[in-house]
Amino acid sequence: MTVGTAPPPVRTPVRPAAKRRRPGRWYPYLFIGPSLFGVVAFLLLPVVIVFVLSLFDWELLSDPTFVGLDNYRKLAADGSVWSSLGTTIVYVLLAIPLQTVLALLLALMLNQRVKGVKFFRALFVIPWMATPMVLGLVWSWIFDPKDGAINQLLDVFGITGPAWLSESSLALPAVALVSVWQHTGYNMLFFLAGLQGIPQELYDAAACDGATPVQRFFRVTLPLLNPTMFFVTVTNMIGAFQAFDTIYSMTAGGPSESTTVINFKIFHLAFREFDFGYAATVSIVLFLIILLVTSVQIRFFSKRTTYDMS
Repeated sequence: MTVGTAPPPVRTPVRPAAKRRRPGRWYPYLFIGPSLFGVVAFLLLPVVIVFVLSLFDWELLSDPTFVGLDNYRKLAADGSVWSSLGTTIVYVLLAIPLQTVLALLLALMLNQRVKGVKFFRALFVIPWMATPMVLGLVWSWIFDPKDGAINQLLDVFGITGPAWLSESSLALPAVALVSVWQHTGYNMLFFLAGLQGIPQELYDAAACDGATPVQRFFRVTLPLLNPTMFFVTVTNMIGAFQAFDTIYSMTAGGPSESTTVINFKIFHLAFREFDFGYAATVSIVLFLIILLVTSVQIRFFSKRTTYDMS
């Protein structure tokens, strides 16, 4: 180093900036954990338990006896169970299409900007908020052949009303009508939300092209309501296959088992005959039927549904 010259500066090595610590991979599971626990504990685990129970003969007070597939063989030859399944299918066909169509019509009417429309929206939802057992008792009085409101009204016009809940041909349609009355307003809310999510520009464009109101409904409204229609039909179908409360309070499965749906049959086997193993077997069959029907609905709507309206 030459005398009189400054020494070269000492360079301190620059350390790389500390890497930002990324959250662990277990973070997502922390957030979905409560929901996942609920699905496992209250959905998957009960199905497994019921399936295991279906392999046993158990009368509650005695020790369970393993019988393998004997309960399923018994089910294959049990005409009363298959008859109750047929009754359930008829009940579903009576209730679901009617309440879906009525809910859509109500939503179309209440989607207008009319004075007091919010009051009517709330009014139609009140039946769904009531307890099914209480509704069943109220409607049992309405259908009463002597003092019921329906026959009293018919009597004004000189018509003798039938015994609605005591005749095998009328009891199931009467119960299905109560289900329609109870759930139509609730389903109307979903259709109303779907209608309000359709952009007004689509209707304006269709009107400019000369489409009539009916054409706009079938070519704009109905296709874009497919996501809502899918949700409503799937949930209603599952609920209808599990109908019990209103039927129990109105007819208790009668007359002559004309309203004995499959869920009521399971209840009777378990808590009247105390054959829990066989009741579990019928429950597994009901679960598989609902799973099959839901899968068919998903397949039907999957290619007919669009979620992008942009």
